[in-house]
Amino acid sequence: MAVKWRSPIGRNYKLGVRLVSVSLAGLVFGLSMVMGTLWLSWALEGAAAAINDTGSLRVQSVRIGLNLNQPRMDILQLHHQIQAMDQTLVALKRGDPQRPMRMPGSPSVQKQFSELANSWHTRLAPILNQYETQPEQRNRLAAAYLAELSAFVTAADRLVWQIEAENASDTSILRTSQLALIVLMLAGSVAVIYLLYGWVIRPVQALQAGIVQMTARNFSVQVPVEGRDEFGELASGFNDMAAQLKALYADLEGRVSQKTLQLAQQNRALSTLYDFSSYLSQPGELEQRCAGFLKKLVEYFGADGGAVRILDPRQSNLHLTVHQGVSPNFVQEEQCVHAGDCLCGEAAELGETQLHDFRKLPLEQRYLCREEGFNSIAIAQITNGTATLGSYTLHFVEPREFSGDDRRLFDSVGQHLGVAIENQRLLARTRELAVAQERNLVAQGLHDSIAQGLNFLKLQVQMLEDSIKRKDATEVTESMQMIKAGLRESYDDVRELLLNFRVKLEAGDLNHALEHAAERFTRQTMIPVSIQAVGQGAPLPAEQQLQLLFIVQEALSNIRKHANAKAVKIVVTNAQDFELSVQDDGCGFDLSASSFESEQHVGLTIMKERATRLGAHLAVASDATGTCVTLRLFHHERVAA
Repeated sequence: MAVKWRSPIGRNYKLGVRLVSVSLAGLVFGLSMVMGTLWLSWALEGAAAAINDTGSLRVQSVRIGLNLNQPRMDILQLHHQIQAMDQTLVALKRGDPQRPMRMPGSPSVQKQFSELANSWHTRLAPILNQYETQPEQRNRLAAAYLAELSAFVTAADRLVWQIEAENASDTSILRTSQLALIVLMLAGSVAVIYLLYGWVIRPVQALQAGIVQMTARNFSVQVPVEGRDEFGELASGFNDMAAQLKALYADLEGRVSQKTLQLAQQNRALSTLYDFSSYLSQPGELEQRCAGFLKKLVEYFGADGGAVRILDPRQSNLHLTVHQGVSPNFVQEEQCVHAGDCLCGEAAELGETQLHDFRKLPLEQRYLCREEGFNSIAIAQITNGTATLGSYTLHFVEPREFSGDDRRLFDSVGQHLGVAIENQRLLARTRELAVAQERNLVAQGLHDSIAQGLNFLKLQVQMLEDSIKRKDATEVTESMQMIKAGLRESYDDVRELLLNFRVKLEAGDLNHALEHAAERFTRQTMIPVSIQAVGQGAPLPAEQQLQLLFIVQEALSNIRKHANAKAVKIVVTNAQDFELSVQDDGCGFDLSASSFESEQHVGLTIMKERATRLGAHLAVASDATGTCVTLRLFHHERVAA
């Protein structure tokens, strides 16, 4: 049968109080024992001195007796010996702590000392005094002294014996005390070890064992609480911690499952949001994007129907763009809703997400969604930044409550749809701008070529009519010749424009396209063109190459029309910066009288506009020896192909 451990006493007191109390008790006990042994040692040393002095009394008394029998006695010496005897007796009676010297205080020793002192003072000392004062009686007095001396010596011997006996008793007591001190020290050490084990070691071991059990996931472990000291408080706190951990661990599986479910829902929401984003980022028409968006939204939320409306900001109307799960009558009536009308218009006007349960709305209020058989509706806005572009709705036959995550997702997808709609609009505007710019360039090209040619033909026809009226055959022939030349030049201009607009380039095809354009120019004008390519820089994108080719074609067209050149040189330098130059040896023109904005030189204006679109710098130099058109595209304006 296991013996239950009983805690040492004092466990209801603080550990510090107990340790200090035990230390003080040990200190007091040790000091007491040391002081007792010191006192016994001092008493033994004093008793030994008393034995020596008592023995000296015996020697001194015998020496006095021997001196009395001397033929010639020195009275002064006798007097000194008597004083020495008196002083020794006084010292034995009083004791001397400095020597130390102490007469034992037992009654038998004190009685024997009194007898010895009385024997001296009443018997021997009077004889010696008479010996000093009565010289004639000295022989008799010496004999009397010797007769009494035997009793005095016997008394002194008895006193010495009694002191030695008392000293032996004290020595036994000292040894016994030392043995007792050793025993008590051993017992005290055992008691201190016992107390420390009960107060410190055992509680620490219990806590350590509890920690080991807790490490092994045994949260049912309990440490015994055996007092109200520090370790008792630790044990109580440990038990509370174990109980809380047990409760937490028991609930951990459920919490993990709950967190796992939440993470799965969040991952599903993120995946859905990513699907919406990736789908809406694909190219396609606006209505097609909205239809796919609505289909995905209905599938995710399990809705029974839905609609997407686009806002017309000029008239504040919401136009039904795509729909699902609603009747034709609903589509016809909801085709255009004014912002502020019905639930959808009200939500769009307020710019917020709303959830409505038709069962909680007034029955007298007419809602077309409720007439369609839906019991709840969710409405969110299509936004892009702070701008509202429209709204989208989901219809539910069974009322649906949205969680916080569902509401955030339902609201967030509208922002992605808003970005997609805005991107579609920006793309359309970009296309319109590009078309407008190309139309402007076409108009300028037509004005510079065909329009001027037609104006020239108009003048020649008028001159031809005048010549016919005047019947001047020579002028008629010359006018016909001029009209034929003008028609041929206009035809060449039209063909050149058509060829320019049909040009398409891929990255790296610029040199080949320049060679093709040069060959065509040579066939039309019989003017040779040389092409020189320098450098191994990275190729330009196809769009930039196409604009460069248009600039070269425009420069060649100007050379054909105005330069009267005999040779043309094209130099392409592709290094860190890109540079292209077209140089002819024609008649040139006066730059001071012709600016880039002049209607007489629309070709130069067209070239400048194309260079501006590239981010390049265009320079024209002309004199009587020819014209050089130089285009420079700096490295910080280049775009990687």
